[in-house]
Amino acid sequence: MSSSSPTSALSHSPDSAPLWEGHPKGSRAYRRILAGLGFAGLATFAQLYSTQSALPTIAADLGTTAAGAGLTVSAATLGLAAAVIPWSFIADRTGRTRAMAIAIISATILGFLVPLSGSLEVLLAFRFVEGMALGGIPAVAIAYLNEEVSRGHAAVAAGTYVAGTTLGGLTGRLIAGPAADIWGWRAGTLAVTCVAGLAAIVFLLLLPRSRGFTPSGGAGFRASLLVLASHLRTPGLVVIYAQAFLLMGGFVTVYNYLGFRLAGPAFGLSGTVVSLIFLAYLSGTVSSRWAAGLTLRHGRRRVLLCGSALMAAGLVATLSTMLPVVLGGLVVFTAGFFAAHGVASGWAGALPSRGRGQSASLYNLAYYLGSSIVGWAGGLVFQWLGWSALVVGTLFLTVLAALLMVLVRPQGSGSARH
Repeated sequence: MSSSSPTSALSHSPDSAPLWEGHPKGSRAYRRILAGLGFAGLATFAQLYSTQSALPTIAADLGTTAAGAGLTVSAATLGLAAAVIPWSFIADRTGRTRAMAIAIISATILGFLVPLSGSLEVLLAFRFVEGMALGGIPAVAIAYLNEEVSRGHAAVAAGTYVAGTTLGGLTGRLIAGPAADIWGWRAGTLAVTCVAGLAAIVFLLLLPRSRGFTPSGGAGFRASLLVLASHLRTPGLVVIYAQAFLLMGGFVTVYNYLGFRLAGPAFGLSGTVVSLIFLAYLSGTVSSRWAAGLTLRHGRRRVLLCGSALMAAGLVATLSTMLPVVLGGLVVFTAGFFAAHGVASGWAGALPSRGRGQSASLYNLAYYLGSSIVGWAGGLVFQWLGWSALVVGTLFLTVLAALLMVLVRPQGSGSARH
C-alpha cells in the first residue's frame, strides 16, 4: 500500500522537485488520483443535484411553482458559484488536498440538515450554504490534476474526472427520485447524503499528497486577484468561460423542467419513472472520456464544437410527442454537453501558463452562474410559454456558444492541439 493514509488528503508538501512533471498515465499514483477524484465527484454532485429529480414532489409538498422548486437547485449552484474563487484562494495557501478535504467534510455535515427544512425559504438557505461548501471540489480538482498529472495526459485525466462527476450526479438523482416518490423528498435527500458521506471517506483514503503544489505565501491574495484580472482580459479564456455559462445554463434548464413535462398530461409518467431519465447521464460518462481522447488527435476546439452540435440535435428531438424520440434526444443532448464540458473544463486549467487554479475557478464560477441564473429563468419560460419555447431558448444559448468559439480561437500553452 502506498504511504498515503486517511490523513494524507489533509496534508500537502512544497514543490520539492523543481522539475516535477507529474505522475505518468498508468502509474499507481495516477490511478489513485483519478479514483479519488471520482469519489469526490460522486459525493459532490450527488448532493448538489439531490433535489432535481424530486422537483415535482417538492413543488407539491411546499406549495410552490415549478420555477420555485427549481430554486432548490439554483440556490445550491449559486452558493457554489459564490464560493469557487474563495476556495481557490484557500487552496493556494493551504494546499489542494487539504482544501478539498475540508470542503467535502463540511458539505456532508450540511447535507444532513437539508431534510430538516420546514419551509421553502429554509430549504433554500440550507441549499445555498451546502453549495458553498461543495464548491471546494470543482474549484480545486482541475488545478490539482494539472499539477499532479503529466502534461501530456492532463486533458484525458480531466475528461475522466468529468466522467466521474456524471456518475455522481446520476447516483444522487436515481436515489432521490424514487425515494421521494415513495417516502417524500426529505427521505430522498437524506439517502443521498448518506451515500455521499461514504464516497467522501473513500476519497480521503485514496487521494495522494500533493507533489506539484507550491504554497502562495503572504502576498498570495493580491497576486491571485491580479491573475484573475489578467485572465478576464484574455479573450481566449473568456470564450472558454462563456462556454461554461451558456452550455451549462441550457443543460440544467432542460433537466430541471423536462420532468414536469413528462409528469404532465402529455405523457403522465410517475415520479419514479421520470427519475429514470437521468440514466441519460451515462452517455455523458462515456462521451466525456471519449472526447478527451479525441482532443489528442483533433484538437480541443474542434471536439468542443462537435459536442455543441450534438447538444443542438438532441434538443430538437425533445420537441417530439413520442416518448422514445424524446428520450433518445435527451441521450444525445447529454452526451454532447459532457463532451463539450469535459474539453472546456480541462482547457480552462491548461491554457494559461500561470494562475491555472484561478482560471479553473473562473470557469466554475461561470459554469454555476449559468446553472443558477439560466436554470431558474428557464422555469419562467416553461411556465409562461411551454416546452417549445424553452427548447428554442436553449438552442439559442448553444448556437451562441459555438459562434463565440468559432470567432475567437483560444491559444495558449495547453498540451492538446487547439
